[in-house]
Amino acid sequence: MATATLSPSDTDKLSNLKSALATLNQITENEKSGFINLVGRYLSGEAQHIDWSKIQTPTDEVVVPYDKLEPISEDPAETKKLLDKLVVLKLNGGLGTTMGCTGPKSVIEVRNGLTFLDLIVKQIEALNAKFGCSVPLLLMNSFNTHDDTLKIVEKYANSNIDIHTFNQSQYPRLVTEDFAPLPCKGNSGKDGWYPPGHGDVFPSLMNSGKLDALLAKGKEYVFVANSDNLGAIVDLKILNHLIQNKNEYCMEVTPKTLADVKGGTLISYEGKVQPFIMLPPKSASGAMKRQYLQSEYSSSVVLHRDAISWQRACCWWVNLSAIKRLVEADALKMEIIPNPKEVDGVKVLQLETAAGAAIKFFDWAIGANVPRSRFLPVKATSDLLLVQSDLYTLTNEGYVIRNPARSNPSNPSIELGPEFKKVANFLGRFKSIPSIIDLDSLKVTGDVWFGSGVTLKGKVTVAAKSGVKLEIPDGAVIANKDINGPEVMQTNHALRLVKEAYEIPDRQCIQINQGPAGTLPSGIPLYLVEIFNRCPRSCSGIHVSCGEYASARLVNPKIFKRLKVNDCLINNGMPLKGGYEVSFSYANTFSYPLAVTSLTC
Repeated sequence: MATATLSPSDTDKLSNLKSALATLNQITENEKSGFINLVGRYLSGEAQHIDWSKIQTPTDEVVVPYDKLEPISEDPAETKKLLDKLVVLKLNGGLGTTMGCTGPKSVIEVRNGLTFLDLIVKQIEALNAKFGCSVPLLLMNSFNTHDDTLKIVEKYANSNIDIHTFNQSQYPRLVTEDFAPLPCKGNSGKDGWYPPGHGDVFPSLMNSGKLDALLAKGKEYVFVANSDNLGAIVDLKILNHLIQNKNEYCMEVTPKTLADVKGGTLISYEGKVQPFIMLPPKSASGAMKRQYLQSEYSSSVVLHRDAISWQRACCWWVNLSAIKRLVEADALKMEIIPNPKEVDGVKVLQLETAAGAAIKFFDWAIGANVPRSRFLPVKATSDLLLVQSDLYTLTNEGYVIRNPARSNPSNPSIELGPEFKKVANFLGRFKSIPSIIDLDSLKVTGDVWFGSGVTLKGKVTVAAKSGVKLEIPDGAVIANKDINGPEVMQTNHALRLVKEAYEIPDRQCIQINQGPAGTLPSGIPLYLVEIFNRCPRSCSGIHVSCGEYASARLVNPKIFKRLKVNDCLINNGMPLKGGYEVSFSYANTFSYPLAVTSLTC
């Protein structure tokens, strides 16, 4: 690792930054120190210089095939000893905003009314009950998710697991123009700050005091994974292998598919395993360029058997004592990821690190080439469609298991248009999730609605024309077909015409979606309501039944107003244009059923 000396101008930037940070009382001295260290490294131009001739494909000793991991004992008492050394840590700092939800992403319902967090708790509960062990759960929150998470975990008070939370660091965004902290420029709200990536898990675990507490209880290893990766479950084979071989760090990798266009791979470099995500320079040999491109960008270049062909699975197993040793020595100098943003028209920079980049600092670090089933992230509603379909089943222990009836080892490729982006809209457009056991790919664009009992097979494209609503009828079976207008399709009972939007009765134009949206700081549940006009024509004077609606949070009366008991007015009675929606959140201890009672379209 080469470190350049700071230029005079950069020295001034860092000095001014220190002075500015001293005026911010929202963060701790540890956070201020960590941030200055990160910025100093960034300004110095610290970088790793790769000698391409030294890059080697990792051997099976460095990236261990799953079937070559140390066998585990069948004695339950030995399994209990293993598990009593383990801590499960889920990264819980992300919001569900990209899927149209408020609050922590981990509270989005995944299947059967259960959230990501519900499934995680059920899995650990089952382990502790089966083996009589005491595996605790740690949640690393961000300042965005901390308050809501504290309220949410109260529901698990009677669980057989200890649940602990701690916050990752909170750093100020830097104004690109002068490197001043954004909060010092008048933006003191949440937009002025950012969580600095999951590489911050190691110092945050130490600074929170949780690391020392875990070591005092005899815990040795932590299993770290994103809360939205449904495949990231405790694996006894991996844990046993690490303990038997004294490996301080293990990164899970899984075979790449053509859908993987992001993420890095692992290489051997000067006797150490490390992640690699950079493009090769022009000076690299043709063979090395070809091999790297075939692994990193497998969607555009054909893979061959000699290529590095792993996708990082975003799961890590790390020795707790090693974390303490390296953090205390300030030895975790992971590569810095500059992430430019724009906040209210101001160009800003946030500097981040990734946990995977820490692998080279640990002794006897390895990769584990695990089955693809351990990499099942839910990043968008297209992923939600996969896990809610018959392609997967949910066990009583909270595990999402792939249906063995699927003959293709890869999951189907699914691309849903912006009409499906929000979870509430996604759920509203499916009467039931289609059967996709035999589906290869699905692409949906425009105003498309799916009936119940639909079956999709092969390669399917459904594209509604502008201003037209396409309704896939109940029981439809669509195989290897492109649908781009009103169609006649075979159902189990008869031929049915896919109707256009103008044929929808007025009352059915308005779609009301409602779902949980976190909690207020007081613990009162929040509910998100989205009211969508699915017809091309405008509708006005929309009244809905709403019981004795009341809210602990102020709702804009121009959007939703209670006129009297069981009569609420939408959009102040004004027209709601076709294809438009209004939304609001209200707070109460229970939700109110809402249904259209009258309107004019």
